[in-house]
Amino acid sequence: MEMNLILAYVGVLIMTGFSFAISVLGTTTCGNTVIGSMKKNPDGFGSYVALSALPSSQGLYGFVGYFMVQPLLVSTITTFQAWAVVLLGILLAFANFYSGWRQSQVCANGIKEIGDGNDVFAVTLVLAVFPELYAILALLVTILVAGMI
Repeated sequence: MEMNLILAYVGVLIMTGFSFAISVLGTTTCGNTVIGSMKKNPDGFGSYVALSALPSSQGLYGFVGYFMVQPLLVSTITTFQAWAVVLLGILLAFANFYSGWRQSQVCANGIKEIGDGNDVFAVTLVLAVFPELYAILALLVTILVAGMI
């Protein structure tokens, strides 16, 4: 039984670790773009901050995913449940990582264009939602499956 619990915690580590990592990378990518854009257009700081914060949501989804599987993390966890946690961890980690990476690219491009004087905040916000949708769907799958096992 102890090995099953360790295996499940590996799933949690994958789920949260990759989700947190992409939030750090995504917000850093956007933050670096803000620094360059501030030189050209310091008045756009509010828009820059809003767009820079968007890739942080994937880390929150990983955190929520942990809370969904947390009731399974007991000494009586079965091998099936442990593997389910690992597979959910991989699903959520992969979806969050790819979603956050691509979302940060959309946001960074929007920040750059706002810095260049183009009024693209609303368009960037709408387009940044599309990669986010798939992280949300992966979280919903995690919630639904965790509730079934």
